[in-house]
Amino acid sequence: MDVRFDEEILQGLTEEEARERLATNGYNELPSTQKRTFFHILFEVVREPMFLMLIACGLLYLFLGDQEEALMLMGFVVVIIGITFYQEQKTERALDALRDLSSPRALVIRDGKQQRIAGREVVMDDIVLVAEGDRVPADAVLLAGTNISVDESLLTGEAVPVRKRAWDVRLEMGRPGGDDQPFIYSGTMVVKGQGVTQVRATGMQSEIGKIGKALQILEPEDTNLQQQTGRLVRNFALIGLAMCVVVVIVFGLTRGDWLHGFLAGITLAMATLPEEFPVVLTIFLALGAWRISQRHVLTRRVPAVEMLGAATVLCTDKTGTLTQNRMTVTHLMVDDQLLEVEAAQRILPEAFHELAEFGILATPADPFDPMEKAIKELGGRTLINTEHLHSDWSLMREYPLSEKLLVMSHVWRSTNRRMFVVAAKGAPEAIADLCHFNSAQLDALHSQIDQMADLGLRVLGVAKAEFIPPDLPSEQHDFEFRFVGLLGLADPIRREVPEAVKECYQAGIRVIMITGDYPGTARNIARQIGLQPANEIITGAELDQMNDEELRRRIKTTCIFARAVPEQKLRIVGALKANGEVVAMTGDGVNDAPALKAAHIGIAMGGRGTDVARESAALVLVDDNFASIVAAVRMGRRIFDNLKKAMAFIFSVHIPIAGLSLIPVLFKWPLALLPVHVLFLELIIDPACTVVFEMEQDEDDIMQRPPRKLNIPLFGRSMVVSGLIQGLGILAVVTGIYAFALVQGLGEGEARMFAFVSLVIGNLGLIFSNRSRTLSIYQSLRIPNKALWWISGGALFFLALVLTIPALRNVFLFAPLHRWELGLLTAAGLSSILFAESVKLRPIRRAIYREGE
Repeated sequence: MDVRFDEEILQGLTEEEARERLATNGYNELPSTQKRTFFHILFEVVREPMFLMLIACGLLYLFLGDQEEALMLMGFVVVIIGITFYQEQKTERALDALRDLSSPRALVIRDGKQQRIAGREVVMDDIVLVAEGDRVPADAVLLAGTNISVDESLLTGEAVPVRKRAWDVRLEMGRPGGDDQPFIYSGTMVVKGQGVTQVRATGMQSEIGKIGKALQILEPEDTNLQQQTGRLVRNFALIGLAMCVVVVIVFGLTRGDWLHGFLAGITLAMATLPEEFPVVLTIFLALGAWRISQRHVLTRRVPAVEMLGAATVLCTDKTGTLTQNRMTVTHLMVDDQLLEVEAAQRILPEAFHELAEFGILATPADPFDPMEKAIKELGGRTLINTEHLHSDWSLMREYPLSEKLLVMSHVWRSTNRRMFVVAAKGAPEAIADLCHFNSAQLDALHSQIDQMADLGLRVLGVAKAEFIPPDLPSEQHDFEFRFVGLLGLADPIRREVPEAVKECYQAGIRVIMITGDYPGTARNIARQIGLQPANEIITGAELDQMNDEELRRRIKTTCIFARAVPEQKLRIVGALKANGEVVAMTGDGVNDAPALKAAHIGIAMGGRGTDVARESAALVLVDDNFASIVAAVRMGRRIFDNLKKAMAFIFSVHIPIAGLSLIPVLFKWPLALLPVHVLFLELIIDPACTVVFEMEQDEDDIMQRPPRKLNIPLFGRSMVVSGLIQGLGILAVVTGIYAFALVQGLGEGEARMFAFVSLVIGNLGLIFSNRSRTLSIYQSLRIPNKALWWISGGALFFLALVLTIPALRNVFLFAPLHRWELGLLTAAGLSSILFAESVKLRPIRRAIYREGE
């Protein structure tokens, strides 16, 4: 390395100075967040209304002696506490992944000697030596270097490595991104050259440390569905407990029997306490996560599953997500002839052989740089059976790329030529300088460069020369170069992306591309994948000049952000959320982690993604297939649809149960329902709302609807009205037949049996009816659902056992069933089903349902 710097700098820090700085500034790593104790997490979980009600219901069943039901509910509490612990550990794993990435081994100079130390022990002002293939241990300035390029894609999203130049002492430490900067950053990779650096920031003060700090302060929000369910549980619980107290007091005061009054109150509480709501939410989301995993999407934060159906904006990084993150030579230009090279092309036209040949000769035999790898791959694929590959030639000298001349040249000794062969590649303007272009030639070259740049290509020029050995010149300018042509390289898009973007638009989802690449490249990629509008772009520099209000206005019509940095991605997500959008974001790099965590739905790439991105995201695409997002969105919409069906059923089915527990108390009739009856009904309700409705298939038009609005409540006006019509209709039938039996003097046991059988048939009718909002029961029978028949058959089988086995009949306090009563009960059951189906009549449906519900 031909470098010059002060003798004092060459000595580096002393070991004592390094220890002092380490004691003052701490280790070069991200500190662990303070872990919450088990009891702290337990307190946070149990103070939520839905968990309080789960515990209350469990204790209530335990008090009644039903240990199985109590243990089941308490089991759900344990499972949800476990999920919360998992969430706590997820953030710690993300920070651990960052710490591992930002703490490689480092070669430093201390006391004038080179020594290799752990990256976490690097301190401010350390002299660090870096070379090709090294991971940079800390943010630093480049004091001196030779032909050094760094891959900063983890921080900027740029697919192409950037050149570095020596520090001029005056320039202040800036942000990553762009060529010819004298700064290198922790966690990035040196892909070419070597250099001497001096550390300027470590640990939390480094660029990667700022990302870690953002991860620490970001807290995942409760989804809208979680918030609504919590309110539902609280409200229903208050209503149920109030009614329970009223029943106990009324029964005790009117009949003077407080023990039976307490029993009636307990029965009503069991009929109205909404333990199914949180259970249904947990089971639907858990099973939904399993179903989504069948489509190559892993769920790391379960509540995000239901949010997929509400997503209105998908923010995606370009590199590795929309593109393959693999540079490829896609175009060749020779004498104004532009050739598009197909991915599987094996033969090049003869006119382009020389360009590929000298491009390879100007490239290292075992390249590390992505563009040089692409050039080697092109030659190995298209020149394999020609005379243009020269494995038997000897490399005599390399002229490295420098700050003054952005060209590198290789001098080769041929086996059958007297003269040396020189191959050069680099910036087209620099190649033109070596070839001594006149003004007309420069104009023609610029026209060619512009033509290729409009295609979003990275352009390199190639030249060749010959030289008489043995004495080689000291500079590349001393060769007589002849211009050969231009190489155009690109990061090709994934084949499935255009169709996936189209499906997103059909589903009413905007797609926004956020990238660290240049606007021209971003615009070209946008056109290839069908992003609209592709002509409006906001750059990172423009974004910095905008206030929040202007950003919120511009972002409504902009779908491309170029030259963006991590802090700006966070701001973009924040602006979208402030506009009321439900934001999903895909990403794969460290730079995406804060935005993944801040978005409503963070979606990380599983194959190419970093650990940091995966640990910060709510969902992970196992196959890195952008199209899998569409399948996940469809599943999210199906989950929410079925969840609404289950919630509507729960509301409807509790009305006749609660009514039949309350009305006999008010009218001084014998109690129609006792705790054992309610528990039997729960054996139908629980599996119906958790299994039958969860297994329902998605509607045909589910991906042609716009995303659901978050301000449309889960338990909206339409659900309440239709639930009341269904529930009150069944209650009227059941109460009527109960009153009829009492008036006819059939006896308390027979009347109770009449009411109970009618109620069971009505509940089964509700299950069949609520499978679809528009299809009749007959039409919906064509849609397969195995769980429906198992649960319905099981309910009727156990009802038959209760009615026919004397021991069970005595437990339920029923009288024996007579044949003539079967017709009456059948008529009552059919009447209940008709009430359940009445909400589907067109006039009633129009009156009930509003747009968006």
